[in-house]
Amino acid sequence: MATGCMGPMAPAREAPDIQRALLERPSISIRKRLALGFLALFFLCVAVTAAAWMMLARLEVRLRFLEMADHYTMEIQQARRFEKNYFLYGTNLQDVREHLDNAKGILDSSGAEAEKVLPPGVLKQMREHLERYDALLRRLEGMDRAGTSLPLQEKAAVEAEIRAHGSQMVTFAMDLAQKERTTVHETMALFQRLPVIFLAALLVVSVLVANFLARQMLGPLGRLMATTQRIAQGDFTPLVPARRFRDEFSNLAVALNTMMRELQHRQEVLVESHKLQAVGTLTAGVAHELNNPINNITLTASVLEEDYASLSDEERLDMVRDLVEQASRSEKIIRNLLDFARESEIKTESLDLAELLRGTTSLAANQVKLSGAKISLGLPENLPPIHGDKQALSQVFLNLVLNALDAVEKGGVVKIEAEPCKEPGFVQVNVADDGHGIPTHVLPHIFEPFFTTKSRGKGTGLGLSVSLGIVRQHGGDIRVQSLPGHGSTFTVVLPAARVPAVGDKRS
Repeated sequence: MATGCMGPMAPAREAPDIQRALLERPSISIRKRLALGFLALFFLCVAVTAAAWMMLARLEVRLRFLEMADHYTMEIQQARRFEKNYFLYGTNLQDVREHLDNAKGILDSSGAEAEKVLPPGVLKQMREHLERYDALLRRLEGMDRAGTSLPLQEKAAVEAEIRAHGSQMVTFAMDLAQKERTTVHETMALFQRLPVIFLAALLVVSVLVANFLARQMLGPLGRLMATTQRIAQGDFTPLVPARRFRDEFSNLAVALNTMMRELQHRQEVLVESHKLQAVGTLTAGVAHELNNPINNITLTASVLEEDYASLSDEERLDMVRDLVEQASRSEKIIRNLLDFARESEIKTESLDLAELLRGTTSLAANQVKLSGAKISLGLPENLPPIHGDKQALSQVFLNLVLNALDAVEKGGVVKIEAEPCKEPGFVQVNVADDGHGIPTHVLPHIFEPFFTTKSRGKGTGLGLSVSLGIVRQHGGDIRVQSLPGHGSTFTVVLPAARVPAVGDKRS
């Protein structure tokens, strides 16, 4: 079901098939979906935590490398100071080599971490700078040991190259440290923004998860509420699946379908029970009405039997015609009763409302005579046809007419009028009487099952309840207006033929 799982109703499908379709789909429960939603939030937190941990680890490596770069730069700068002392005073060359060895040691000890931070080839370039600087120093030492045997220009060229290369080494080291310091500052700034980014992402994911779960739950709940309202109106069309999976709402839909099937069965039992009551009422009138044609048949047949020899052919023929006429009259009365009482499946068809009302009025003709009341039938021309079950609607109108006859005094009038309704696409039938009316405190309860104002043994209290259920199954409604002492008017509203019939309803 759509609920999330319930979709539009399909009356053409058999209830067992619908139940099977609801139960055979793969199960994805609400608990699983909630667990997946919270699991998504958990994985988001894990991802952010992992990202923060990786950033911290990388930041730690960069900080260590920055410390190494600062030490390396300091050793190079110290070497340059002693280099200047050597060129000025001819001393401290050994100190230059010592600081140069310290710089080499720093690169060797932190080479593995430096490889993680520096671009490819930079560490190799730094070692080459040191080796080149060391080679120049060794060459300068060799010149010092050779004394004055070497040309001054050659020594001056070596010294100039040492100064240039030393300056290049310091600049390279300082640029490298500055770049790394900038990277560390950028990483720190990003790390400071990380909580804000995390909160924003968490808010977005939370809204998406909440919206998803709300649609998964509130949608089916809304459809279930609409279904309960439809059930209250007497529409027991089963819910059909609308999703590819099954959850708790599907189980609820199965339970609702079972409940509606049982309610429909019990309503049919109530309808048949009330029909039997109406048949009993009609039978009493039919029995009274049949007395006249049967008496006529008996008398005519007796006269024909006794005086057959003395009667002329014309007189015999008149008596036979009278017998046929009275038999036909009896047959018609009995046929009307059987048509009303016959059990049949609900069949929706196009009906002439005027013809239906005339037939219903003829069914009640015997009760009209017994009550001493009159029926006024007002049926305009060009009344639109309706869709419905002839027997069920006949039962509704007959019940209203019989109730009206019970309410009026002898000589009272029951008016039956049909007309287009103010609501477009509907027609209405008004059954009005000039009887004693319905008390105001009783009026809200008249459609409740087993509620009756008739004396004990004269009514079951099911007539109006069953009638309302039948009319609502046809997509209509029954309304009532009554004032004590001024009679009552029951209005049956039904969709005209241009409105889809009950079999085409959707919710």
